[in-house]
Amino acid sequence: MSVVRAPIPAERVTIVPANEASWDDIAAIFGTADAGRCMCQRFKVVGWIWRDSTQVGRTAMLQAQTACGDPDAVTTSGLVAYVDEEPAGWVAVEPRMAYPKLRTSRVPWTGRHEDKDDGDVWAVTCFVIRKGYRGRGLTYPLARAAIDFARRSGARAIEAYPMITPPGKNIPWGELHVGAHQVFEDAGFEEVSRPTVRRVVMRIDFAPI
Repeated sequence: MSVVRAPIPAERVTIVPANEASWDDIAAIFGTADAGRCMCQRFKVVGWIWRDSTQVGRTAMLQAQTACGDPDAVTTSGLVAYVDEEPAGWVAVEPRMAYPKLRTSRVPWTGRHEDKDDGDVWAVTCFVIRKGYRGRGLTYPLARAAIDFARRSGARAIEAYPMITPPGKNIPWGELHVGAHQVFEDAGFEEVSRPTVRRVVMRIDFAPI
């Protein structure tokens, strides 16, 4: 019988840009399971990730992309969540153009006309929750923080490509790295297309300042 764990209270969660976190903290979140193999490079590696990259290379790519340990870095590739000062979660959020594989995937573009090279549109592509913190609602504050981060960084809009999760159906954590539909709905994203039965494109367009 699975144990239902209580959601983590908001006052225990702190979320910072990844460049303000240490590499040790980020590595602890990714661990050694599926996320630790991909290192959030699925949409970054041009070609087939397992053929055209190595574990060492993917790890080095993530470390460089996050600019971890450099609070003055101009850019970073995501946000890190701490629970009671322990590293617990990650969300990847960057300009959509930072993900070359999104450009060639049919998921973001099916059923709509969108400029693939619009640098003002950002994207949320991946969540990683550290083992021991999963199933406790941590993706919800991470999604909301991604919105604020993109807006502060000058984004005109932010997109996500989550999965539909039917009630009562157990979805393996590895499949939910893109996030669940209800997480983005709760954060205020609106559905713009359903390219597949299980995948939906959701978006927020920011009002001009």
